[in-house]
Amino acid sequence: MTEYQSRQLQFSGSGGEYFRIWIVNVCLSIVTLGVYSAWAKVKRNQYFYRHTTLAGAGFDYHGDPKAILKGRIVAFLLFAGYTLVGEFDRVAGLAILLVIVSVMPWLLMRSLRFRMHNTSYRGLRFAFHGSTGEAYFNFLLLPVLSALTLGLLWPLAQQRMARYNRENSTYGNEFFKFFAGIGAYYRIYLMTIFIGVLVFAGLMVSVMLLGSKELIPVEAEQLVAMSVLVAAIGTYLALFLLAYPYVAARLQNLVWNSTQLGPHGFQAQLQAREMLGIMFSNVLLTLLTFGLYKPFADIRLARYRIERVALLPRGSIDEFVAGLQTNRSVAGEEMAEMFDFDIAL
Repeated sequence: MTEYQSRQLQFSGSGGEYFRIWIVNVCLSIVTLGVYSAWAKVKRNQYFYRHTTLAGAGFDYHGDPKAILKGRIVAFLLFAGYTLVGEFDRVAGLAILLVIVSVMPWLLMRSLRFRMHNTSYRGLRFAFHGSTGEAYFNFLLLPVLSALTLGLLWPLAQQRMARYNRENSTYGNEFFKFFAGIGAYYRIYLMTIFIGVLVFAGLMVSVMLLGSKELIPVEAEQLVAMSVLVAAIGTYLALFLLAYPYVAARLQNLVWNSTQLGPHGFQAQLQAREMLGIMFSNVLLTLLTFGLYKPFADIRLARYRIERVALLPRGSIDEFVAGLQTNRSVAGEEMAEMFDFDIAL
């Protein structure tokens, strides 16, 4: 089949335009004690979706604020109950925590279904068909096993969660496919650990050398403890500042480059250095402006992450979209909107 030219995603949002939406959303959310935040989320999503285009056509978001508010009320009641009851009765608090953990995979699955159902491109909606059993396996069992193995199974858990998300998602009646293997996830995290070990060793050796030349005024028996402490703090800060942009960029590239819809593939080309520069400057400017730069920061990061993704069409996009038909009846659409909700996790 003829391979067509790649079509890059485009984002046309502007910081000044989004600032006006953001400041109104913040003020109304404060005045209404958070109730308006559900409507604010719909306005935010609609702005970002409608300013994202592919091959000349835009996306759209159709979420019902009342459904989002319902999900937030559920989340608030669960966590408020745990916090308040736990202050007076730890056993009862633990029981509530177990309830939260036990229902979380189901809530996540419903949230994914709501989000996909309310996203459209060229008037055709996406959908999510993941089962509850798969949600409990991927969102509960695997993370618990990862914690019990001190993180050794976390790359496996991430790969399974990404596969669950992608392979149960559809555009019209066409399912997405996902090809990333477990080894690719482990390579990303092993590189992060390797960098952390190098930073730790370098800092520890540097402090020991400075101490041996009496440039650090401490006793010899205290020098080792100080070098370990400095190396640990320095490594934590380095990983906090550097590892997240690296992992975020590599994971987005891996997921998109391993995704396919029908005959069409995708390509993502994020760079960790560029992600670091954007994130660092965003945080700095947001702090210096007492939070007022945040909408501009959101636009900068969204533009970078969106415009680094491209569709690799193998055939006509128009013919592909025109050939898709939704399998869901009108009654099915109404039931989905009635019983689904977004818990915003």
